[in-house]
Amino acid sequence: MKSSRRSFIKKTTAIGAAASLSSLPFSLLGKTQNNPIKIGIIGLDTSHSPAFTKLFNAENPKPELAGFRVVAAYPYGSKTIQSSMDRIPGYIEQVKELGVEIVDSIETLVQKVDVVLLETNDGKPHLEQARAVFKAKKPVFIDKPVAGSFSDALKIYKEAEAAGVPMFSSSSLRYQKNVHAVRHENKIGKVLACDAFSPATLEPSHPDLFWYGIHGVEILFTAMGPGCESVTRFSTPDSELVVGTWKDGRIGTFRGMRSGKHDYGGTAFGTDGNLFFGPFEGYEPLAIQIADFFRTKKSPIDPQETLEIYAFMEAADESKRRGGVKVRLDSILLS
Repeated sequence: MKSSRRSFIKKTTAIGAAASLSSLPFSLLGKTQNNPIKIGIIGLDTSHSPAFTKLFNAENPKPELAGFRVVAAYPYGSKTIQSSMDRIPGYIEQVKELGVEIVDSIETLVQKVDVVLLETNDGKPHLEQARAVFKAKKPVFIDKPVAGSFSDALKIYKEAEAAGVPMFSSSSLRYQKNVHAVRHENKIGKVLACDAFSPATLEPSHPDLFWYGIHGVEILFTAMGPGCESVTRFSTPDSELVVGTWKDGRIGTFRGMRSGKHDYGGTAFGTDGNLFFGPFEGYEPLAIQIADFFRTKKSPIDPQETLEIYAFMEAADESKRRGGVKVRLDSILLS
């Protein structure tokens, strides 16, 4: 099992870009507003679904979002998390008003669309839902959390690769202006450290940080890049502090706030200064990345980095269970 997992994780450039234009049953080239790339949504139990629909189905969308239209949606969605289930009827009505057809199964959905947004707020059914999309050979964006466990996240990426289906997953916080600038525009020179924070409310059915902590952890990894070697976790009744040590000796921290009203952000420290992240800037920057992914079928994020993010969170849980001892990420990635 270790050798199988190790060989998969090393093949980072192949995942998400395995399928060529000619191998898919449609072309994403030359699409216009009159002949758009048809998007299907799985899961109307999250505010992300109507938010993305409004962006793509706008009368005059941003140029980067032009040539797409959300045409169909399968509402479910969590059937066990009450706070998610209760939102489904209202979000059904919202997307119907934007011209979206509601369908009764994922199998029906994939027959009507070119690409898929897997938006189900509950990460537990993502593996089963993604398998139906992979079978249909449709490029797919999977919203956070990519799955309800690291094990399922790894299976999703491996099965996407085996099926030759492009996919990627991300929190919208990765694409805040300053976060993106630190990573891609050398805004503060080499990043020496980062302190990130976000709400970290709990959902008992998910590993601790997977539910909302993912947002702040994704900020941390966007700034620091991959290569975290170990984590140590410290807990109080009101917050969680996870200290990560990178292979080059740099230190990055994530602070998750359990209660109260807290924003998403952090501070990155570089050789040319420091930069503050936050507040949340909405879903449009992520939608633009999704649109580019649907056109090119190339993930903007190395799959190994996404898997490392989930290994970081699972290692943080293990550290907490063991009273705050240091836990190596490779004990998760290669177990």
